[in-house]
Amino acid sequence: MIDDLQPGQLLARGVCRHLRSHDFVSVEELVPTSGLRVDVMALGPKGEVWVVECKSSRADYQSDSKWQGYLEWCDRFFWAVDASFPTELLPTETGLIIADPYDAEIIRMSPETKLAPARRKVMVQKFARHAALRLQAFRDPRVTPSGIPSSST
Repeated sequence: MIDDLQPGQLLARGVCRHLRSHDFVSVEELVPTSGLRVDVMALGPKGEVWVVECKSSRADYQSDSKWQGYLEWCDRFFWAVDASFPTELLPTETGLIIADPYDAEIIRMSPETKLAPARRKVMVQKFARHAALRLQAFRDPRVTPSGIPSSST
């Protein structure tokens, strides 16, 4: 299975494992609003919402023009990159995680910008629905990640 993952997905795997050690649960590829899809969204034990964007190369980072749109959907925003990534490219006002497919380490904590209560409620609901749909798709192959049953099987 690990051989089937793209470089960014491998980073996300290590990030999710590490965040679990901080009592965060996470989902990958969540859509907070139309036109945006975050690599990792993590939910903390007190309802904290963190977003982590995984960048596997300089080109991958430089082609990302949407990242600032993620800031309004989380309490903290992080970049996750591997140890060979040129971290001087990343904005210093964001968090930094160094990751590999097996683990990660938070190098620089992101500043906190607390979500408004109404936005937090929306994000926790999106997180719960996304996680439940993913789980249901594992149990029932007719259910797609969007929740729409496929016509086959």
